[in-house]
Amino acid sequence: MEDKLESIFTLQKGLADMMNLDRYPTDIEGKISALCTAIMHEAVELQRTTNWKWWKTPTTFNEEEAREELIDIWHFVIQASLELNLSPEDILKEYQRKNEINRQREKNGY
Repeated sequence: MEDKLESIFTLQKGLADMMNLDRYPTDIEGKISALCTAIMHEAVELQRTTNWKWWKTPTTFNEEEAREELIDIWHFVIQASLELNLSPEDILKEYQRKNEINRQREKNGY
């Protein structure tokens, strides 16, 4: 059985193959810049599902909508990973490396 992250990568590759990429940058820096912009905008859409505006009357949190926005972020994060030639194994290694750095920072009062 395929690993779950491998499955996500396979799905993303299939989606990218279907897309019209006429306006997608051709250089790696342009691609990463475009994907960062998309991630930031999707993060704002996710934030908009919350009651962050303290001056407004709160509304009921829509968890389903929040999940959808989070998955939109995942699409762009996975595409950026593909553009940077990061495999699921690479992501795990990098995550573990950075997690250890963050743990050390916490221990040292960062």
